[in-house]
Amino acid sequence: MLLISLHEMCCNVVRLGADGCVSHADGCENTVNCSIFGRKKKQCRDKYLAKHNAVFDQLDVVTYEEVVKLPSFQRKTIVLLGAHGVGRRHIKNTLIARHPDQYAYPIPHTTRPPRSDEENGRHYYFVTHEEMMADIAANEYLEYGTHEDAMYGTKLETIRRIHGERRVAILDVEPQALKILRTAEFAPYVVFIAAPPLNNIADYDGSLEVLVRESEQLRRTYGHYFDLTIVNNDIDDTLAQLEAALARLRSTPQWVPVSWVY
Repeated sequence: MLLISLHEMCCNVVRLGADGCVSHADGCENTVNCSIFGRKKKQCRDKYLAKHNAVFDQLDVVTYEEVVKLPSFQRKTIVLLGAHGVGRRHIKNTLIARHPDQYAYPIPHTTRPPRSDEENGRHYYFVTHEEMMADIAANEYLEYGTHEDAMYGTKLETIRRIHGERRVAILDVEPQALKILRTAEFAPYVVFIAAPPLNNIADYDGSLEVLVRESEQLRRTYGHYFDLTIVNNDIDDTLAQLEAALARLRSTPQWVPVSWVY
């Protein structure tokens, strides 16, 4: 099936009501499909550039979000969300290794000096502290942070470069990054990798319990942004489910925020 861009599509506008139901608007079938549409607690973290997506913050105070039903199209970005340690990095790296012509990960920038086996632009982009701070002030970073006295970050231009190569960018980021990504420019497909239940799993040091608890907290807070949830019981099965879901996007209609189209 031919894939077309967001701006070329005819669509049916719907509204998500306070009761979590989806109702079709003018000229559409009078059907209602109910689903949970939770509201998140607002969190302020300076390292995320929230001003790039006002719609995200508005969801704290409004009771519905307008969405549109579009024909099949290729999402520009795959966002893997999940608790730390749930396996997102392995999933990302495996998917890219299997399909390097389709997917890529944006190379991060850092202020630390390169090691002997590292090449600028291949492993990292090495920049000065002054350069990175100037770019942060110019809102050029998706997210950034400090580790062992060095700064690391993902620049928006590295994501755009992947899109320019007609590949899909795969990101394993913090959920607050959706403030920037949830726009037509990045057209993300948000996949939540959930921790498996503790049933019949030995948890000698309590780390699995922490993982499950953090996973559940993410689901409660950000679940209304997830396009797909996969419980990572088995890594091979998780990858198979993800690849199947990505393939379906190319042949089935999709619901997206109305702001992506108008």
